[in-house]
Amino acid sequence: MAAANPAKTLQDEVTCPICLEYFKDPVSLDCDHNFCRACITQFWEGFTTEISCPQCREIFPQRNLRLNRQLRNVVEAVRELRLCSGREPETEGLCEKHKEPLKLFCKEDEILICLVCDRSKEHRDHTVIPAEEAAEEFKEMIQAHLKMLMEEREKLLGFKVSREKRSQEYLKQTQTERQKIVSEFQQLWQFLEEQERLLLAQLEKLDKEIVKIQNENVSKVSEEISRLNNLISEMEGKCQKPETELLQDVRSTLSRFVKGKFQQSEEIYPTLELRLCDFSQKTVALMETLRKFKDTLPSALETKGGGSLGTFRQANVTLDPDTAHPNLVLSKHGKSVKRGHTRQQLLNTPERFDTEPCVLGCEGFTLGRHCWEVEVVDGRHWAVGVARESMGRKGGIRRSPEGGIWAVGWWGGQFWALTSPVNPLPLSRAPSRIRVCLDCDRGQVTFIDAGDEAPIFTFPPGSVPGERIRPWFGVWWGSPLKVCP
Repeated sequence: MAAANPAKTLQDEVTCPICLEYFKDPVSLDCDHNFCRACITQFWEGFTTEISCPQCREIFPQRNLRLNRQLRNVVEAVRELRLCSGREPETEGLCEKHKEPLKLFCKEDEILICLVCDRSKEHRDHTVIPAEEAAEEFKEMIQAHLKMLMEEREKLLGFKVSREKRSQEYLKQTQTERQKIVSEFQQLWQFLEEQERLLLAQLEKLDKEIVKIQNENVSKVSEEISRLNNLISEMEGKCQKPETELLQDVRSTLSRFVKGKFQQSEEIYPTLELRLCDFSQKTVALMETLRKFKDTLPSALETKGGGSLGTFRQANVTLDPDTAHPNLVLSKHGKSVKRGHTRQQLLNTPERFDTEPCVLGCEGFTLGRHCWEVEVVDGRHWAVGVARESMGRKGGIRRSPEGGIWAVGWWGGQFWALTSPVNPLPLSRAPSRIRVCLDCDRGQVTFIDAGDEAPIFTFPPGSVPGERIRPWFGVWWGSPLKVCP
């Protein structure tokens, strides 16, 4: 079907969707939509990640502009046609009432009107401006809103990419831990099998030596029994003889009996007993080591999640009153902290926070993996995490890694990761119990929802320096923070 207004259709085809003017140096995107080169370049200013088409919203990984020579030739032909005809192609509609072109715009009624409508009683007291001027105003408004929407979409795309990247890092860490566990247990099994073979071989060797000694002793004893039987028979025969024959060579016969007395060999048994005792001690030591490993295995595996999903030792964290701000009130056993109504009269020592309502844990960590849990409730302003022992405690502090603090917190009705003092990262999860996992070996801090074991946020490996790190708590307003047993 033919177009209702061919001139308008042609006008639309040679008009840039951004500036609404004839194309100047037209270029095509990968989606085949066309724009002025200057218009699309200006539209993409400020976007550092993926870019998109303003018309169809298709996203492109890189800026690829192709000169559309055919469209450029068509635009030139339209320009020449306009010059020859002496007027623009008809683009305006007609007033339904007066059949005149709609060249004006009524701001009060927000409709297009003609010149006759402008003089009518209906629009006489209204603010009326040329349609072109009104179009420019609305175009600026639309472009401003469009820019805001595009910026918001860019933020969401960046957030999506960062989340996907973080998930991939977690998957990579779990794979590394899986390989580590398999390798460690394979080495453990190999060690146990080798120990089993060694101990059984030693037992077998002892068995052979004991059997050999037993056989030798049995042979000697049998020979001696046989000799004794012969002597007994000879003695019994001697006693049956007459006195004259009995007394012949009697001393020689007695000396032969005494001389042939059997000597038992006992020197080999103490040696065997020593060897058996040594073997038993080795076996007991090995079994004790395995028993300790077995006893510690459940506690080592009970901490789930964590920066590298490895094993963490439960730390017994208590709050250090020497570091507490004067407005903070600590419990008797140092397991909870809340904001007091009045400032306490305390010595302003170098260890104490004097401006920010913070407190450190007594414990400090430089090596290994440690975790503890903190109970939090809805409050107006609090934060939990870790801090460098050398952080500044006088005056204002920077609640971010740059200030020596790695933490999450709640304020302004939002849960945040304190990645920056100016632009913290908003978090979706707001648990009532937070597990803080400090991996000193990897320089990493991870926060876990202790309720469902789901990760909340992880500061990347290497972000925590290799120095003494202590638990950190901040209570500006709201309910107290409590260290869980």
